[in-house]
Amino acid sequence: MPSIYLAGPEVFLADALDMGRRKKELCDAYGLEGLFPLDAEFVPGEEASSRSIFEANVAMIRRCDGVIANLTPFRGASADAGTVFEVGMAFALEKPVFAYTNVSAIYAARCVDTADAPGERLFAADGLSVEDFGLFDNLMIAEALRAQGHDVAAQEAAPQGRYTDLAAFELCLRKAAAFFA
Repeated sequence: MPSIYLAGPEVFLADALDMGRRKKELCDAYGLEGLFPLDAEFVPGEEASSRSIFEANVAMIRRCDGVIANLTPFRGASADAGTVFEVGMAFALEKPVFAYTNVSAIYAARCVDTADAPGERLFAADGLSVEDFGLFDNLMIAEALRAQGHDVAAQEAAPQGRYTDLAAFELCLRKAAAFFA
């Protein structure tokens, strides 16, 4: 059964273990083994450190067959930085990456309200320009997915379901199951 690393900010949810269980059950229904970051095993009696968490997650990414990443904006306009690292690592290891977001607005729209004039460069409130390629997030993330022949599954979840709605996750599961069939 192909194994899929489940990258995303769900690890920060109050009920993170339950969310991991739900995602792994869905993976199983599609003939995939879900590897949730909080499944990592640590040395008994030792408290998990940032280093041990990093090493465990990297080891899971190295041994998995692919990644499904939740790239829903997290604590800002863009995806969770840790998740983006994991996507980049999987891409560099030539593992297939499937991704979804529960926010359908494009990246530029999340960074700025309006441009001064049509066709002009966009700037955020901090005075820095905003890339405007009509993508769901930074071009390096979007183009890594496209280079593998994948697009992000985007849907607009209700605000209270931003990190818990699994409809777009299931779209990725279908793609991953078809890929590994």
